[in-house]
Amino acid sequence: MDLLSSKRFISITLAILLILNITLLGTLWWQNKQHSDTTDKTASVDKAQKKESFFERKLKLSDEQSRQFNALRQQHFQGTLPALVTISGLKHELVKEALDTEPDTLRIKALSHRIGRIQAYIEYRQAWHFNTLAGVCSAEQRDSLQQVLVSVAAKPVKMKRKLLFKRIRFTPLKQKQDSVSATASESKPDTRSETAVE
Repeated sequence: MDLLSSKRFISITLAILLILNITLLGTLWWQNKQHSDTTDKTASVDKAQKKESFFERKLKLSDEQSRQFNALRQQHFQGTLPALVTISGLKHELVKEALDTEPDTLRIKALSHRIGRIQAYIEYRQAWHFNTLAGVCSAEQRDSLQQVLVSVAAKPVKMKRKLLFKRIRFTPLKQKQDSVSATASESKPDTRSETAVE
C-alpha cells in the first residue's frame, strides 16, 4: 500500500495542517491585540501629558518650571492621599450609622467633626502647596497662577449658579446652620455615650 495514498496518512496530514493554521491565526490575533493595547496605552499617556501641560499653557512655564511643578504636584498628592482615604472610610462609617435603625447621634456628630478636622488639614496643606508652586513662578506668572487657582476655587459658585438656573432652592450655609441649631434645640438629644472614633 502506498504511503501517500493511505487514508490514515492523509488524515494525520490534514490534522497537522489544521493545527498549524489555528496556531498561525492565534499568533496573528495575539500580535494584533498587543499592538492595539500599546496604542491605547500611548493614547492614554498622551492624554495624561496634555492634562499635565495645563499649567504650562496657562502660565507659560519653562521646561524646568514644568518639571518642578509636576514634582511638587505629585509630592502634594502623595502627602494628601492618606487623609483622603481616611475621610472616605469615615464617610462610609457615617452612612452606615445614619442608616441604622436607631442611629447614635453622638457618634454621627463625632464622625462629622473628625471629617471636618481632616478636611481642614487638607485645605491647610493645599494652601502651602499653592505657596510652594508660587515660589517656582516669576512675578507675572504668579498673577496668572492666582487667577487659575481662584477660578478653580470658585467652582462652588458656578455650581450655585447652575442650581439657580435649574430653579433648585439653595440655602446659604449661615441659614442652614441656624435651622439645624433650632431643630437640634427642639429635639431631645440622644443620651447614649459618645463612641470613641478618634
